[in-house]
Amino acid sequence: MAENWIHQRPIAEGKTAQAEAPSLLLRGLRKAFTDVVAVDGLDLEVTRGECFGLLGPNGAGKTTTIEICEGLTDPDAGTVELLGLNWKAGANELRQRIGIQLQETQFPDKMTVEETLYLFRSFFKHGISVDESIKTAQLEEKRTSRVGGLSGGQKQRLAMACALVGDPELLFLDEPTTGLDPQARRHLWDLVDELKRAGRTIILTTHYMDEAERLCDRVAIMDHGKIIALGTPQQLIGSIGGEHIVEFALNGDVDVAPLLAVPGVQSHRVDAGLHQLSVSHLHTAVPAIFAALAGQNLNLSEFRTHSATLEDVFVGLTGRNLRDE
Repeated sequence: MAENWIHQRPIAEGKTAQAEAPSLLLRGLRKAFTDVVAVDGLDLEVTRGECFGLLGPNGAGKTTTIEICEGLTDPDAGTVELLGLNWKAGANELRQRIGIQLQETQFPDKMTVEETLYLFRSFFKHGISVDESIKTAQLEEKRTSRVGGLSGGQKQRLAMACALVGDPELLFLDEPTTGLDPQARRHLWDLVDELKRAGRTIILTTHYMDEAERLCDRVAIMDHGKIIALGTPQQLIGSIGGEHIVEFALNGDVDVAPLLAVPGVQSHRVDAGLHQLSVSHLHTAVPAIFAALAGQNLNLSEFRTHSATLEDVFVGLTGRNLRDE
């Protein structure tokens, strides 16, 4: 794939103190607007070579946090360090060492893909060739096409190419696979894996829980300006108390107590009209759940099971699905 350039840049250039510093360090970060405190005393540390996922429902403060990290928004209080530097004293160096893919990037419609990448490459003292960036983003057939004629997915791939053209040590990816077809999405996942193996650091936001589980070494879940859960995907999934989720819909009200008394049932919640039980021993719990419902003369209109996922963690903590408006 892109091994010919990903491993070329020496990571942790500069002073020893910078080389040993975490890729991202936030302490007491706060940002308030007229009607809301978007970020409320946030502490966070991301190590070198880590793919770190920041998840949160709309209004959680996730976008504001990322914009502060990228130097696009000033915090009201707190400290922000990237690669051992801060935006006040080290802005010029940071711009040479980080890459940013915004959720939506507006390119000049009349420029071609190749011209756009030559423009972005000119901003960096060091970087990869335009040819390599086009190949990495799988845009060879669109090299001479005008940006205005690209599909949404192709524009996303162009935005990724622009984020990588400076050969960054720290990469911010905001919803990078939105609009991509399954093949292009898998290609980007493979690219992120290559970047991690080369020691690059990725800060990822996504609305796809399978993407976060697949790519992220650790995940933080934000809500109301604070981090409410932090850990590896496996640790967070394990925190809900069961390996499986049993979902069902009923034609009447249910007494939850007999369900919670079933051995192996850890917890109960209702989401969008569906009852959800967190279960540790599916094969023994399901027959007992059926029996408990039958004892209340309740008829099932839906019933299904699945392995516990980050989505279940997210709903349990925030009461919302990640893609809810």
